[in-house]
Amino acid sequence: MSVVLLSTAYLAPVSYYVLLARAGKVVIEQHENYQKQSYRNRCLIAAANGPMVLSIPVKKTPPGKNSIRDIQLSGHGNWQHMHWNSLVSAYASSPYFAFYRDDIRPFYKKKYKYLFDFNEALREEICALLNLEPRLEYSKSYTTRPETEMLDYRELIHPKKQRLEELLPGPYVQVFDRKFGFLPDLSVLDLLFNTGPEACLFLMHKQ
Repeated sequence: MSVVLLSTAYLAPVSYYVLLARAGKVVIEQHENYQKQSYRNRCLIAAANGPMVLSIPVKKTPPGKNSIRDIQLSGHGNWQHMHWNSLVSAYASSPYFAFYRDDIRPFYKKKYKYLFDFNEALREEICALLNLEPRLEYSKSYTTRPETEMLDYRELIHPKKQRLEELLPGPYVQVFDRKFGFLPDLSVLDLLFNTGPEACLFLMHKQ
């Protein structure tokens, strides 16, 4: 896999991190228009009652100011506190939550202004925890026509579209799998908290 084009994402699904792990180079689009109900501001975790969406509220933008870099986080509903409590409730009993919690917790205390900056800071930390060092750069302008060798996944990895089965690693033990069965392509945190140091092997399809 040579060059992959991705959008920014909040605690992106496992398939997104498979691309980060396997691509020769990753380009993250930073000049697109913001899209609601996408992984740009939401993720999916496995909670006690089944799959659970965590959605970041964002401020309304004036006309013509819909660039992903202009989208500001909203303090409405104290979402950081709510998201962290949801993660604790879902994964406190997972094998590696205690090991990684102090690395993830600061992102739910520090105040960020922009969604893009928050997403990317969190992605960088997760890549470090996964021992991933993707060759990564940000788009210099909006990519309307990707280069021939570039694979465009900006709209393919989407909560309302069919999962990309070819990007999914094999199943692993999840906290509530006896109740719901294996739930594929959840947030990468599900993989990290449940498999720990082996998470990178799953992403590389070497498990």
